[in-house]
Amino acid sequence: MKMKGIAAVYFSPTGSTKRAVMEIADGIARKAGLPVREVDFTLPGAREEVRKFEAGQLVIFGTPVYAGRIPNKILPAVQTLFEGNGALAVPVVTFGNRSFDNALIELRIELEQHGFHTIAGAAFVAEHVFSKKLAAGRPDENDLQVIRRFAEDIAVKIEGIKEGDQDGMAEIPAPVAVKGIEPVPSYYRPLQEDGTPANFLKAKPKTADSCNDCGICARVCPMGSISPEDCRTVTGICIKCQACVKACPEGAKYFDDPIMLSHTRMLEQNYARRAENEVFL
Repeated sequence: MKMKGIAAVYFSPTGSTKRAVMEIADGIARKAGLPVREVDFTLPGAREEVRKFEAGQLVIFGTPVYAGRIPNKILPAVQTLFEGNGALAVPVVTFGNRSFDNALIELRIELEQHGFHTIAGAAFVAEHVFSKKLAAGRPDENDLQVIRRFAEDIAVKIEGIKEGDQDGMAEIPAPVAVKGIEPVPSYYRPLQEDGTPANFLKAKPKTADSCNDCGICARVCPMGSISPEDCRTVTGICIKCQACVKACPEGAKYFDDPIMLSHTRMLEQNYARRAENEVFL
């Protein structure tokens, strides 16, 4: 099958998902001699229009894993803002060393339900946004090699899909088989160090005196919840993505919620091993 176009679609508050998705899309595009259409729906302003694709196109679609699934505040965007119309798709999730649980199968289901035909899928490890001790520095060079081989394998698989003749449709592949439970169960329930539930939904970033009011944190918040007029004020929902923390040039943004910190310590104590990437073709 000859591709008409390639798109890299992602929600990526701290950049890890974007890196994985773009690495895949660029690798396939180089082989196919096609440009990559980049669709970043991380910020609120990018979630105001429907993106439509068509048969013959390939879409690499990525999100991070939050509590074992697609981030719950972003799931409605995945469900309403993308129309496949027969395009091929590769669902990709990134996870912070614990597990991707059911995020990948959930993303595959959503893409299939909205007109895409999934032909491959993958879960890649990325440094946990809560802790630099979990998957530190990942994706590293070994991870990138896995991602690049995955891109090569996707390109080969697409080449093997039969084209339709003048009177027939192109071959429609079966949905890619990926790890996960269907129907998708509830979100993973975070735990504290003592094994009790960790409820830190109301936790919001604090601002240190080193803040110089540059406004970067307000510009990168995927929920638009940090006031541009006073970046010390969080006016709306916080999804704990850490975009503001990672982007602050002064290191002035931080979380000090004790339950959230206890959950982070639990993760560091129990999930310090090197988790492996998983690809499905």
